[in-house]
Amino acid sequence: MNDSIQNWGNAMLTSLTAALAMFFAAIPRIIGFALILIIGWIVASLIAKAVSALLHAVNFNGVAQRSGFAGFVNAMGIKTDAAGFLGNIAKWFIRLIALVVAFDALGLPAVSDVLREFLMWLPNLVVALVVLVIAGIAANALAGLVRGATAQAGFNNPDMLANVARVAVWAFAIVVAVNQMGIAATLVNTLFMGFVGAAALAAGLAFGLGGRDTAGEIVRQWRERSQGAGRKLERATEAANEATGGGPASLSSSPPMMSQTPYGNR
Repeated sequence: MNDSIQNWGNAMLTSLTAALAMFFAAIPRIIGFALILIIGWIVASLIAKAVSALLHAVNFNGVAQRSGFAGFVNAMGIKTDAAGFLGNIAKWFIRLIALVVAFDALGLPAVSDVLREFLMWLPNLVVALVVLVIAGIAANALAGLVRGATAQAGFNNPDMLANVARVAVWAFAIVVAVNQMGIAATLVNTLFMGFVGAAALAAGLAFGLGGRDTAGEIVRQWRERSQGAGRKLERATEAANEATGGGPASLSSSPPMMSQTPYGNR
């Protein structure tokens, strides 16, 4: 009985000793993990303030307001302006880098690998945001151009045509941005192609059913103009023939034969 108790006590003491040894061996890693996180958090906050100040200096908020990116940021419920939003993105990018280094120092490579994959994806997000900003500027510019051109041409609904042009640019930009981020790219491309095909089919049916009378009138006018031009050409040809018919005698008649003297006549 005493031997079993002694063996059990030795096992407990051995386990406790091993646990304490692992804990004390992990203390330097834990301290390094905490220091890396603290330094990374401080550096990320400073970089976020610097990025926000730089964007304010170059009047990025004005560009974001004209492109519609500022409205997109406000629609997400973020309590900051567009420059502050990009500053926050830079801050969390630095913090993720600090987390990757900290988990590597702690000895948890599985967590750091997941965060590293996320970091590799973040540049795609930045490119997608830049595409959306440029698309917003291009969409507003194209909408204004279409509105002015259609109003000058006398169309009844220039605002509707301008909105159609704006939506088309935004749809193309969204497809490009989603492809850049790699989020359901195949599904989005299929839906976009289906939407374009449906729009083309609807336009064809609308023109074929509702505009066939107009198309027939246009074709009839083209035919009458071509026939009128043909008749004018025929009359001009006949007048030219009549004018040349009373001129000098035709040269088709053969000249008179000259008399030849026989060699025997003197």
